[in-house]
Formats: sequence, structure tokens, C-alpha cells
Amino acid sequence: MTTTTSVRLTAAIDVPESFVDEYITVYEHLHAHPELSGQEFATAAYIEARLADLGIESFRCGVTGVVAILRNGDGPVVGFRADTDGLPIAEQTGLAYSSETTVTQPDGATIPVMHGCGHDTHITAALALANVLTERRELWAGTLVLIFQPGEETAYGARAMINDGLWDRAPKPEVVLAQHVLPAAKGTLFIQDGHMATLADSWKITVHGRQAHGSQPEKSIDPIVAASAMVLRLQTIVSRELAPSTPAVITVGTFHAGLKENIIPDTAEFSINVRTPDEDTRATVLAAIRRIISAEAAASAAPEPTITELNNFPRCYNDPAATSRIIEAFTADFGTDALTEAPLGMASEDAGWLSDAIGVPGVYWAFGAFSPALFQDGTTPAGNHSPFFAPEAHAAIVGGTSAALSGVLAYLSRN
Repeated sequence: MTTTTSVRLTAAIDVPESFVDEYITVYEHLHAHPELSGQEFATAAYIEARLADLGIESFRCGVTGVVAILRNGDGPVVGFRADTDGLPIAEQTGLAYSSETTVTQPDGATIPVMHGCGHDTHITAALALANVLTERRELWAGTLVLIFQPGEETAYGARAMINDGLWDRAPKPEVVLAQHVLPAAKGTLFIQDGHMATLADSWKITVHGRQAHGSQPEKSIDPIVAASAMVLRLQTIVSRELAPSTPAVITVGTFHAGLKENIIPDTAEFSINVRTPDEDTRATVLAAIRRIISAEAAASAAPEPTITELNNFPRCYNDPAATSRIIEAFTADFGTDALTEAPLGMASEDAGWLSDAIGVPGVYWAFGAFSPALFQDGTTPAGNHSPFFAPEAHAAIVGGTSAALSGVLAYLSRN
């Protein structure tokens, strides 16, 4: 006699262990074959094939985005977003299914690619969600719009899908849900109403000067000196122009200038990343950055610098009423001890555009996927965007699928 072990996803739904094993295989495939933002062609095709196997209709949106529509009679319409892009990171996890993927850039440079933020777990959980709802139609009624969104890491994908007519081509939902894996213990969920993540802006600053030989500095306008003064002065914005209780971060992530030590170049270039908690603080900080850059250039007798906006992330705001509904479902399915009311620190996320574009509530949460033993000595495993980031496959699939089901059924459950 053989027995089949089962895994409890929610209070009302169990699946056989073989179901989880199937989606671990899906996860390992996705993890081993990541693609950069805007280049998720093979990922999109793989998602489409899995959806077709389930008999679910889908269409492309935003070039490499995929939208799937699950219909089950009359009822509410709910949107659920899963992001799909990887990162330019050389994986160092040592996993048997580690990514060895590289891509060649337009300039000829070869760079590695890794699912270093866990989007592979998000895709897998969304596919597993679709599978469960397809097989258990007696449990729910309505329509689920699954949004497999590219380009989250560059704040490109949500806008691209909206601009490509997402909400003209798919049923308009009454709420849009999204989730993210974190380096936290499995079985834990993080959610609160209000702002769940920060706004973010990335700029490239080109400082213009006048080239000269290093032995004749008087003939130059040194862009390195001017740019260095800007970098230092920018650090005073948070400490001297914002209240101590206001969280904000200004990071200078790159600085490039010159080709030879005895030549003063004609330009210097640096990039900045700015994290702010709300629109008012964003406006204050960005205005201060422009003021300092312009003033330091003038102090060096340099031309006005060129500011190129690289990307910006919207608010990630959890509607209080909708969040309360999700928390009630999570509590019923997983217990109060599983929930922590907490935002995602200074991280940023573009899922907010999907709901804000049509004026409906959004709810975003995070789930853990690591053994609790890893946290006992006060340390934490490698986090998102690390070359060592390695969620436990079983915990990630069960945790992500469970949370997705609970959240979706908070709106679509027949009960």
C-alpha cells in the first residue's frame, strides 16, 4: 500500500507533495535561465507554454509581458502581478541549478545574469496559483487576471504594459495584488497598510569642463573636481534639509572620468539613486539635488551639467480597506503569529502603477522562504540582489503559492 503525502496551502486547500515537486522543477528551470529587464523573451514563451498546458488563455503585452485570464463565472475581477526579470549578477550560490547565463551587450561586453531578487519564485507561485484554481473551480467564482510583468528592476515593465493597453485588453480588476520573497523565515508574511515601499529615482549626471594637460591646470575647467564637490555636498541633503524622522537615501553608485592620469578630461559622469517615502519628500530632495549640482558647477565656472533621468519608481501604497481584507484572510489561513506589520524598508517597486493607472486599490506583501535555523544566531542569509541569494525551493513554492491563494481567495472565494 502506498500513501501520498499532502501539503497544506490554505485552511481549505491541500495539494499532494508531487504537485510541489512539479513546481520546484519549474522554479529550477527559471532560476537556471534568467533574462535581463526587457529581454525576457524565453521566459515569456515558457510562461505561455505552461499556461497553454492548463488551458488558460493569454496574450503578450509590453513586448515581453504575458497576461493570463482565468474565468469562472460571475464574480469579482482580481489582478495578480508576478515580475519576471533577472539581474546582471554572477551567481555564487553553488546550487545544482545555478545560472550560468551570460549576455552580450551592444558594446560587446559580456555580463552574467542571475535571478538574484527571487522573481523566479514569483513566476512559479503565480503558475502554481493558476493550476490550483483551474483544478479547484468549486472553491471560487469570478475572474483572475494574472500579470507576468517584465522589467521590474528598471521600473520599465508596469508602465510598458499599461502603455500597451493592458487595461483595455484585460478585464478591469477591483484590486491588484502582488508579492515578493524576502530573506526571512518560511511561514512569515510582511504586510501593512499605507506605504509599503519607497519611491525611487535614478539619474545620470554629466559634468562638463574643459580639457587640458595635467601640467597646465590653469587652462582647464576640471570636471572631476566639480563632480567630486557635488558628490560630497549631496550627502548633506538628508542630514541637513530633512527632518531626522524622515527616511531618505541618496546613493552615488557610479563615478567615471578620464582616460589618462596626466590629462584633465572634458567631462565627468556619475549616477545617483534616490529613495524617498512620499511625493512631497521626493520633490524636496530632487529639487535640492538640482540646486546643488547647478551651484557647484557655477562655483567651478563650469557649464550647466546635463541631467539624464534613468528611471523612477512610483509609490507602493497598500489601500487600508483592501489590506485589512487580505490580513483577515492571512490570519484565518496561517494564524496571527505568521504576520508582521512592516514595510519593505527602503526598497522600491513598480507594481503600484498597475493599480494607480485605473484608480483601484493595490495590496503588496512579502513572504519568507528560508529555514528558521538560519536566523537563530542573529544573522540573516544573503538578501535580495546578492550573488548568494538562494531561497529554499520547497519553502519558496509553498510560501509563495499559499500567500497568493489566500490573497486571491479573499476576493474570489465562494464562501
